[in-house]
Amino acid sequence: MNKVLLSLLVLIIPIKCFCTDVPVLYSPDKKVRVEISTSNNLSYSVFVDDKPVVLPSVIDLELSAGLKLSTGLKISSVKSHTVNTVITAAVPDKRKLIPDVYNELSITFKNKFGVIFRLYNDGFAYRISTQFKNDITVKNETAQFNFPQGSHAWTPIIHKRPGQDIYHTSFEELYPYKQLDSLTDTVYMYSPVLVELNGGIKAGVTESDLDDYPGMFLRGTGKSSLQATYAAYPLEERVEPGDFPQRVVSRRANYIAQTKGTRVFPWRALLISRVDKDLPGNDLVYKLAEPCKLKDASWIHPGKSTEEWIIDINLFNVPFKTGVNTATYKYYIDFAKRFGFDRIMMDAGWSDANDLFKISPNMNIDSIADYARSKGVKISMWTLAMTLDKQLDSALKQFNRWGADFIMTDFIDRDDQKTVNFYKRIAQACADAHIMIMFHGAYPPKGFNRTYPNNLTREGVLGSEYNAWSNKPTPGHNLTLPFTRMLAGPMDYEPGLLDNATHAQHTPIKGKVMSDGTRCQQLAMFVVYDSPLQMFSGNPSQGLLEPEFMQLLGSIPTTWDNTLILDAKVAGYIVTARKKGDDWFIAGMTGENAHDVNLRFDFLDDTNYDAVICKDGVNADRYAADYIITNQLITKNQQIPVHMAPGGGFMIRLKKKQPVN
Repeated sequence: MNKVLLSLLVLIIPIKCFCTDVPVLYSPDKKVRVEISTSNNLSYSVFVDDKPVVLPSVIDLELSAGLKLSTGLKISSVKSHTVNTVITAAVPDKRKLIPDVYNELSITFKNKFGVIFRLYNDGFAYRISTQFKNDITVKNETAQFNFPQGSHAWTPIIHKRPGQDIYHTSFEELYPYKQLDSLTDTVYMYSPVLVELNGGIKAGVTESDLDDYPGMFLRGTGKSSLQATYAAYPLEERVEPGDFPQRVVSRRANYIAQTKGTRVFPWRALLISRVDKDLPGNDLVYKLAEPCKLKDASWIHPGKSTEEWIIDINLFNVPFKTGVNTATYKYYIDFAKRFGFDRIMMDAGWSDANDLFKISPNMNIDSIADYARSKGVKISMWTLAMTLDKQLDSALKQFNRWGADFIMTDFIDRDDQKTVNFYKRIAQACADAHIMIMFHGAYPPKGFNRTYPNNLTREGVLGSEYNAWSNKPTPGHNLTLPFTRMLAGPMDYEPGLLDNATHAQHTPIKGKVMSDGTRCQQLAMFVVYDSPLQMFSGNPSQGLLEPEFMQLLGSIPTTWDNTLILDAKVAGYIVTARKKGDDWFIAGMTGENAHDVNLRFDFLDDTNYDAVICKDGVNADRYAADYIITNQLITKNQQIPVHMAPGGGFMIRLKKKQPVN
């Protein structure tokens, strides 16, 4: 018999004990179910509230030896169990305590393949396993996501680079809204992709626990479905020249991975929501990831940093010539100290991109490091990924000597098996040296930040820098990110631009970079966007002219005890409340249209709170830098109307009012 009904008890039952036709796995609340079939091949279907969300979709793995998961699907054993526990996040980008409640079903087949199915109230995932004694070569993996007719999706469509294959990408695209069946098999996307079904149910398609294996891309099929595809293993590489050289694959193998014969493969995940506000707070990808591999993570200290590259170090009202030099970075250190930033970033230019020991002649790193120590501010360094790889051991020792406990590495732009292993090797080496790291030109974390919490955040997002040369980071794009890219983990958008423009006024200008959207939207991003290391990209010289605003921005934490999404609509608006200790930070953002919020505080306790409210000024629809800061007392029974201008936002800091003795 090749179909079974599977209970949710903790037991292993031989297949002969099952006598009904369709295996079914239910979520803990019984509102989501997965039906599994092994009749002709292995497939699954997902239902939410009895509505089909995923139609029968095939699961398969093919090895180069001709072995396939789908060949001879004879079940050897079935194990199912329920888990109800709590994960304590080493670096809590959403919340410190993460409930982990699910039902799981593991099927092993006599052909040494297996599949693990896991079902939560707000998501579904499966992963393939193998039990071969020797190493294996994986030719391909089949992962289908077949949706009902009429489904649409927000799709990060990859634009192919000249002279490179489609799998070379910085993972920095817009998310146009498309009907799924309009996407042909020539359209490639990276994950997450957010699918919208008729009736409003949404499903974020992505992966988690990516290790020693290529990342999952998705492509269209001309139907209402997505098909997984993977970069084949790189056999030969060439160095692409330029200011920031990188390795590019010039020849690939006819397989996607060579790996251990006994292992589990990455989770294929579906984040499920009935209402939009359930998406940005979903922890599924984090929960699926391998637990922290560091014996001690207590040395990891997230926080906020300055970032000078986007504004091209175009300072003013200073008595020195600005640029990549000692005086400029000491100025940044003073700014960081005054407004509560933990560190400064020394971006590209402090050294030769190809040699981390060839320091810019205008830089005295020892003097900068000593000055930073005297101010209680850390320094951080940008690196080119290819150079860091080549000089890793000696570079990390030098960073330690300078007291630089955070680095960025950039221009990777791949996620084939070899490159995925690069991330792991670099993160582990940095952890051994007690150095935190951020990857740029990188695929989204996909749970890696749980396994290696010293990887605080990643790029993999079309962020603030694009304002310097394009009109792409619109408010609509900014309001898409919490429901798409952010599903896969923290993202380094680099908010905080202090030059602000309306959509009609926005013009890309190098060195005088403006945001498309209001000042308060830039402020709100520090609360709305997940990132334990937030990079302030604004101009410090402008910030010094507005100390009240900068003090408020500088007071925002980057890790959180809890997160609540109070209201949201994909690409439309979002209101997020986050708690840190006794304090709350509430922020809202809106897309192209103005939006009014009637803000309730019923999530507070009975204590009074002192509120600092920063919101769009009355003229922000014409002068986007217009804002107003007010103070008042707040209780849980109050309601406050807040108007957000087009491309606007707001931020409220609530500090618990201490009783007078």
